[in-house]
Amino acid sequence: MADSLIPHNFPPPRPVDFAKIPRERLETMYEAGLEVVECHRVLAKTSDNIVGELISGHDQFYEWDHYPTGDVFDHETHSQFYYHAHPQELRGGEHGHFHTFLRPNGMPRGVKPALVADLKTPKEDDEALSHLIAISMDKFGLPIRMFTTNRWVTGEYWYEAEDVRKMIDHFLIDLAQPSWAVNRWVSALVRLFRPQIVSLIDARDIAIAQWENEHPDENVFEDEGLEVTSALEINIDEQIAAVTAALESTAE
Repeated sequence: MADSLIPHNFPPPRPVDFAKIPRERLETMYEAGLEVVECHRVLAKTSDNIVGELISGHDQFYEWDHYPTGDVFDHETHSQFYYHAHPQELRGGEHGHFHTFLRPNGMPRGVKPALVADLKTPKEDDEALSHLIAISMDKFGLPIRMFTTNRWVTGEYWYEAEDVRKMIDHFLIDLAQPSWAVNRWVSALVRLFRPQIVSLIDARDIAIAQWENEHPDENVFEDEGLEVTSALEINIDEQIAAVTAALESTAE
């Protein structure tokens, strides 16, 4: 992702203090890390990776198209994701990225779309989906970055950060198709990096508020001048090491 897509006057996401994460949460993150690593290990045995596994079977990989066609949707959890790529001049440094979502029937009780000025009544009860986090992937099929986006980017309904944070633990793709390994990996990665996702979602709302204040004549949610609202580099090995260190510290 080109840095120019993120206005430089936005404050960065809040750093994660692993020492303040409850042990039960750390254990969940550690188990998720093991699952992420296991998915990479099994795929590597046949010289595959997360991205290659997902787009296998397609003769051509086209920019902007969703992979798989029609997205991946779990009808029990109402979690959803797809993978796609932008032209390289717009997304330098990444092969493509995942977009993850949760639909209303899988959301915690009481969560509702934010009362923004242009809020539309959903035509169907499961229509008002929320974007959770996007995951940038490199050419080797490894995650390099997480980011949030403005509403127009994915056509989501807008939910306040407080409610989106509640949705994170409800994201789960428990399906064998189109790839059990990829489905497990995406679900586990969200659990592994949950604290960073929380921080990114909070930074998203700060960016939205700042942009709206600076552009009072525009509908901030449909302003294509604001696409990426927060972003953070990630590394699986470093995250697992930090979680492990925090767990060892609480055990002393």
